[in-house]
Amino acid sequence: MFDGHDQAIAVLLREAGLLTPEALAALGEECRLTGWSLAGTVVRRGQVSGPELLRCVAGHLGLDCVEDPPPAVSVEMAALVPAALARRCGVVPWRTDRRSLEVLAVDPFKKETAGELAFALGRDVRLVVADPNQVGRLLRLHYGEPDDAAEAAVMAENPAGDFAEAELARMAGQVPVVRFVNRVLDQAVREQASDIHFEPFEGEFRVRCRVDGTLRDEEPPPASLALPVISRLKVLAGLNIAERRVPQDGRIRFAVDGRTVDLRISTLPTQSGESVVLRVLDHSAAPLQLAELGLSGAVADGLREVIRRPNGIILVTGPTGSGKTTTLYSCLRIINRPERKILTAEDPVEYEIEGVMQLPVNPAIGLTFAAALRSFLRQDPDVLMVGEIRDLETARIAIQAALTGHLVLSTLHTNDAAGAITRLIDLGVEPYLIGATLEAVLAQRLVRCICPDCRGPDVPPAALPANSGLIPEQMDGRTFQRGRGCASCRQTGYRGRIGLFEWLRMDDPLRELVLQRAPAAVIKARAVERGMQTLRAAGLDAVQAGLTTIEELARCT
Repeated sequence: MFDGHDQAIAVLLREAGLLTPEALAALGEECRLTGWSLAGTVVRRGQVSGPELLRCVAGHLGLDCVEDPPPAVSVEMAALVPAALARRCGVVPWRTDRRSLEVLAVDPFKKETAGELAFALGRDVRLVVADPNQVGRLLRLHYGEPDDAAEAAVMAENPAGDFAEAELARMAGQVPVVRFVNRVLDQAVREQASDIHFEPFEGEFRVRCRVDGTLRDEEPPPASLALPVISRLKVLAGLNIAERRVPQDGRIRFAVDGRTVDLRISTLPTQSGESVVLRVLDHSAAPLQLAELGLSGAVADGLREVIRRPNGIILVTGPTGSGKTTTLYSCLRIINRPERKILTAEDPVEYEIEGVMQLPVNPAIGLTFAAALRSFLRQDPDVLMVGEIRDLETARIAIQAALTGHLVLSTLHTNDAAGAITRLIDLGVEPYLIGATLEAVLAQRLVRCICPDCRGPDVPPAALPANSGLIPEQMDGRTFQRGRGCASCRQTGYRGRIGLFEWLRMDDPLRELVLQRAPAAVIKARAVERGMQTLRAAGLDAVQAGLTTIEELARCT
């Protein structure tokens, strides 16, 4: 808030006794490194609250203050100032009488704004202090154009994008660009997004965040910001900003609320420019306890039993983003004891676990999962975790480790638990080795939860989704739930996620089917006969318990 007025903010914070000169000096250095304004930094760090800062600025300028503007002003009020004038001056009408007009100002320090408005409108105008972000939101709501569009237009000097490296670096360092990138990253991390997408199209620059497993659009910046913003991201990651013809990968370290968050960056050349995706890795977010994952009692007990075994292989399967790594981390937390040595090979290390030796693989230099596992076996380990079994070499070393007295935890990309067995056979692993070492497979999915703030009774549609797995008889006498949409869930009706699990515990009849190279469907049918609950059945239980919806179940299973 109040960008570009760091010196004035520092003076009034010091004079008001809210911060010491020493604290302000330290904050000034932080602002220089991050590109954030001083006002935004002190509020973000919790050293001064937003309302307290607003009152301080208002008192310093001799203006009134509105701490909590309404979500909108009336159409009649907005019409008092022409759209172009409101955007140029950064103001929204607030109150009026016959002779004067009070306006909420994005930048109340610009005292000349009141004079310009008074001259254009022919009446007295008085500025009012409010949160600049809220004023900007009202500007966009009532006048339709982002409040930094004028600054963004400066970036449109070369529509073809044929810039030299020095020019790209200059554009990447522009205050509006730095401010925009920091704002997007900060908001995404705070809302626990797993990925951030920057996507340039012809005449449009799209920003989307993946929250609770689904992508949602953020407020679109001007299309002219695409090249500067992407250049800024590449500068932060130490990538070659002049190279836009080939994909690049890197890493950004970003500070939010006093903690460090890693962002894996991937660039991809497209027809309209470089597409950039950031994967958010928040190391300070502790892995969940096993009890918090949503496993049923029988599945949780079975998993606790097998991870305490001295040897064997335990696999967790599911698509990308289904929470496999979180489940493995939760298991490691249970068995992490001083008398055990645990080694992990990951791509990348998503969470840091005290007492566990964690190795990020790097295929570019030959440090693959297989190479890491070979080295691990010379480190006298008790438990090994490998991020994913991708090839025959990794699978063979994992099996060798299990045969020589080690417990091995890993993941596979398969649709269900039984599919993990056939996948290993497809990789070239002999069935007798699978039967001798594989202890259990846990297949999982993540489904969105109904928002607790706007949930209510729901009558299922007469025509059920074709792949929901439900039949009309299952609806009789049951009450279902649905989220109506509210501010807490951003009108989606969903907030948070829970896991659905399919637990396949190997036993002699199943091992006999493995030796016979039986298809996955046969293995699954036999496992169900012996008490395994499928992913679909677990999902139906969640729907009927009011935790999620039929549509969400059909989407995920």
